[in-house]
Parts: sequence; structure tokens; C-alpha cells
Amino acid sequence: MTLAAPPTLRRPFLTAEWRHLAMLNFTTDPNALSPFLPAGTELDDWNDKTFVSLVGFLFLNTRLLGVPIPFHRNFEEVNLRFYVRRKAENEWRRGVVFIREFVPRRAVALVANGLYNENYAVRRMTSEIQLPCESNSNRGFVNYSWSRRGECHSLHLDFAGDPEPVAADSEEEFITEHYWGYTCQRDGGTAEYRVEHPKWRVWRATAYRLDCDALRCYGSPFSDILRSPPTSAFIADGSPVSVYRGRRL
Repeated sequence: MTLAAPPTLRRPFLTAEWRHLAMLNFTTDPNALSPFLPAGTELDDWNDKTFVSLVGFLFLNTRLLGVPIPFHRNFEEVNLRFYVRRKAENEWRRGVVFIREFVPRRAVALVANGLYNENYAVRRMTSEIQLPCESNSNRGFVNYSWSRRGECHSLHLDFAGDPEPVAADSEEEFITEHYWGYTCQRDGGTAEYRVEHPKWRVWRATAYRLDCDALRCYGSPFSDILRSPPTSAFIADGSPVSVYRGRRL
């Protein structure tokens, strides 16, 4: 049985670049995720470990149906997600389920929530990226911050050197190589959509800092998960991506 990457078919709904993806990855009891599992999917694991990831990144050069939208091309996103799979046509489609996604643009949240029934929320957001180079001793960092009504939260990772290809059968490959999205629908059904991107290169973080009121941002049981030490922290360089319209299962 093979693991399916999506074929190129019809025109994508959204194209963009996802860049400088800061990823903190936590293991959890699978039972904690069961209430959030879309119908028709099952939890995906790696080496018998079930993961939840907090991811911050830049959306750049965003277009809907090929058209750039003024003031909505470049922005940050921070999301919390876990990993699932679904068997289709004798292949495993490996995907993600988002618990919550923060963006600074209200129109982005409205489109994603309306078309995909995602759980986007609008926050004030900032980012700071410093890539390794000779002038800074070949060290860099990424920092994503989000705030609302005086509450401030941030995700910060330090790294150094050059990004490396993702190793086969590694935790980094498991985290980055999921090409489908699954969302619970209001009537209890499930929608599936696909995402295309090439393989990414990664820097392993040399240090991390998460300043976040996880209970207020994500609720239970994720507050307990995010208070535990992550099993890995890395930064993916990112690439152009294509996101396709969803369909009901």
C-alpha cells in the first residue's frame, strides 16, 4: 500500500508561497484527539507516536483563482494542527486537521471559514525573520507574534547554518509530507481538499521559546499538550503551494 501525494488536476483555488515555517511538535495521547477527528479519517502516527504541531509561517504572493487581492497578498498565520489519514483508491491520503488558525486579515478568515468550515480567527500579528549569514555568525531566528485585547503570544525558534533536505522516514518527513486537509462540517460530514508543494528543506532549531496562554488560545486538552516539552522543533524553508477546492466525502 502506498502513501498518496495529490496529482495535478484542475485549477487551484488558491496559490501562494509558504515561507519560514516554524514548527513545534508535541506527542499526545490519541484519545485526546478523538473528539476532533473528522468522520471517515483516522489518526496518522509515526513510530507509534501521535503528534500535534504549532506552526507559524508567512503567506506571500497570495492569489485567489489567479487574481491578487489588494492588501491580502502577504500576511502571517499561526495554526495548531494534528495528523490524519484516509484510505482512497487503495492509497493512503495523509492530511492535517486544524484546531485553530490565526491570521491578521478578516477577509482571509471569512473565505476559509465559509468555504472550508475551518476555524480561523483574526488577531493582530507580527513577524521577524533573520536568516543565517556571515554577518550574524551564521545564526538566525524566526518569531511570530499574535495578540488581541492586550493578550500577547509568541512563537520563537533559533537556528543556524544551511537548511538540509528532509531525511526519508524521519519525524521531519512525517510532519511536512501531508498533502490533504480535512474539516468537520456542521452536519457531521467531512470535507477534503488537497495541497500541493515540493519537498521542503529544514533547519533544526537550536533553541525555542513559546509564550502562549494555550488554554485561552486553544482550549482543553491542547493547553496541557502545549505545556509539555516538544519532541522536535525545526524551521522549513517553504515553497510555492497550491490549494484546491474542497469536496464532501
